[in-house]
Amino acid sequence: MADSKVRTQRPLSPHLQIFRLYLTMLMSILHRITGGALYFGTVILVVWLVAAATGRSGFEQVQWFLGSIVGRLILFGYTWALIHHMIGGVRHLVWDVGLGFGPEARENMARLNIIGSVVLTILIWVVAYAVR
Repeated sequence: MADSKVRTQRPLSPHLQIFRLYLTMLMSILHRITGGALYFGTVILVVWLVAAATGRSGFEQVQWFLGSIVGRLILFGYTWALIHHMIGGVRHLVWDVGLGFGPEARENMARLNIIGSVVLTILIWVVAYAVR
């Protein structure tokens, strides 16, 4: 009969003191979060479209909310999530082709994803206000 008191060596989880969050790990997490945020942003878009189809009063209420500071912050966040998720998708497409797997290339693409999404979001909003 086997000795039941023998302990097996199991790997230990990394402790918070030695755990290091890499930029590519953060980008993976952000890609998932922005995907979820796009779901809720699309619900807001559908509410806006349904309000436009149902009549003037409902549409004006939705327009009032989206025109408020809170509504604009939500729309700004939705725009950033959309752009960030799109650029992340392009990054994954580059990987699907078999390019950009080196450590330096991965880090550079992650930085470009963050910088590009912020710059494009601001540019979209600047152009939107200029055309308005």
